[in-house]
Amino acid sequence: MTPLPRHPKLVTGKVRDLYDAGDDRLLIVASDRISAFERVFVTPVPDKGRVLTAMSVFWFGELADVLPNHLVASDGPGIPDAVRGRAMLVERLEMLPVEAVVRGYLTGRGYADYRRDGAVCGVVPPPGLAEAARLPEPIFTPSTKARPGEPDENIDFDTFVSVLGRALAEEVREASLELYRRGAARAAEQGLLLADTKFEFGIGAHGGLVLADEVLTPDSARYWPADGHRPGRPSFDKQHVRDWLVDPVSGWDCASPLPPLPPEVVTATRDRYIEAYHRITGLCLADWPRDPADLRQPASRLGQCGGTGDRRDPHGDHDVHRTRRSPALQPR
Repeated sequence: MTPLPRHPKLVTGKVRDLYDAGDDRLLIVASDRISAFERVFVTPVPDKGRVLTAMSVFWFGELADVLPNHLVASDGPGIPDAVRGRAMLVERLEMLPVEAVVRGYLTGRGYADYRRDGAVCGVVPPPGLAEAARLPEPIFTPSTKARPGEPDENIDFDTFVSVLGRALAEEVREASLELYRRGAARAAEQGLLLADTKFEFGIGAHGGLVLADEVLTPDSARYWPADGHRPGRPSFDKQHVRDWLVDPVSGWDCASPLPPLPPEVVTATRDRYIEAYHRITGLCLADWPRDPADLRQPASRLGQCGGTGDRRDPHGDHDVHRTRRSPALQPR
């Protein structure tokens, strides 16, 4: 844990820590912790916090014309030196008590629901679709926000409406679908498929809907290589960690604490996260953080990344367990 004497700590989650920054602002610090099945590994993945922060900042900029977001700054005087590169200063919001999930492909829990019920959150795709099949159109499949340590639960749109009210529920659905479409289009340009993703929203001081938390990162989205994707192919997210954990070689029995991650799994996961950042943004992680004016310059103008060989000294917070989304961002 990195002490920040001038910023009272509010919440420790699975991956991010939340601090009070005054003036109705919060400081969100992304660590290198990684989780699976609602539990946190003791082994960190170096540079993961930097990737999550850099990628969220990139997407907040790319999607600002779709919906306002809570980002105030990712560098400068509001960011303590100790957490520079993995922290965001953000507007304090009244967070919605639900998550907005959009699926362009059938995989994960969505595919499990489809096989069991023939539907996903009340949406009925065509029959006979295989795992990893592309859906005719992206579908909105919201979920609850569970308490720390418990899994989120998929809900249908009527239940979503009962929580938010119809007008706000429809606004969230339309914003989520458009954000997904924009993200999927950018990913396709870089030879990737955006299989599915999760968004979180809040209500700002002026009463409008605001995009919050993290956006289209390897923790909150599934990216697949577009060239001949099929189930089981490598993906640019933490699926590699989940796959190792459920393999008998890990020795994990579901009831025990998570085992330490082997060095080769840590390295492979780190490389996937960094490659996702490079491929999506065209930027080098070694250059992060940079002046916001440079964010749209291609990597070739900022120095070659060298693929996943973007090595720098790992730093960050490796010993604090936290939740993927911060409870302190829940409705006040």
